[in-house]
Amino acid sequence: MKILGAIILFLCGSVLSAAAIELTDDLTPPQEIRYRALAEELRCLVCQNQSLADSDADLASDMRAVVRRMIKAGNSNDEIKQFMTERYGDFVLYRPPFNAATLLLWIFPFVVLVLGFFTVYGMARRRRIQLSAADKQRARALLDEVGEAQESQAPPPPL
Repeated sequence: MKILGAIILFLCGSVLSAAAIELTDDLTPPQEIRYRALAEELRCLVCQNQSLADSDADLASDMRAVVRRMIKAGNSNDEIKQFMTERYGDFVLYRPPFNAATLLLWIFPFVVLVLGFFTVYGMARRRRIQLSAADKQRARALLDEVGEAQESQAPPPPL
């Protein structure tokens, strides 16, 4: 049983280390911080729901190498993002720019929220109980009876 547990721990550690960002000594600490931040902001095009930092796909590894080279060359974060966008499209960015091509992407969640609100409001209005005139008259009579019963049991007012 202990051997099985050791094997499972070894495999888990191997999987986790495979997805980690490559660590090399070719960047200074500030450059390394920029590199890690950019790797988190850029999306892996193969995995699509993982950042470059989290992905172990070959394309993600190549993209990380390009980011590392561009940082070493002195390119700014915006220049690196622009290069990646020109090469791979807006999809590579986790926060795509607000423009005509991405308008629906930015507006759609709010449209769905408003439509959901009106749908729930409409359903609530339809569920209201509509009383007929006879039902309203019977309810009024019952309320009058209860009111009269309470008045007859009320203590006399102080003098």
